[in-house]
Amino acid sequence: MSWLILVVSGVLEAVWATALGKSDGFSKLGPTAVFVVALIASMAGLAVAMRDLPVGTAYAVWVGIGAVLTIVYAMATGEQAVSALKVFFLLMIVGGVIGLKLAH
Repeated sequence: MSWLILVVSGVLEAVWATALGKSDGFSKLGPTAVFVVALIASMAGLAVAMRDLPVGTAYAVWVGIGAVLTIVYAMATGEQAVSALKVFFLLMIVGGVIGLKLAH
């Protein structure tokens, strides 16, 4: 169950990171509200997952999921250019996250 909570928390990290970028320095209410709610839920989920998972593993997986999804979203919406090299490095992050899960 801790792994599921961690994955959901990682997804929420991508949500709050994207919302933060769209909040325009907290001047837009909608994205700012999404940022606050997603941030609180993401941190709470990370804290719960860390009850059963090692801190280093949980944090690395959480950051990896959030980073990859944030970049993939930016690429999908055209906010960031796609390149073979970027995709390769994203796959390396995903491989590292899977490796940490398997090594646990």
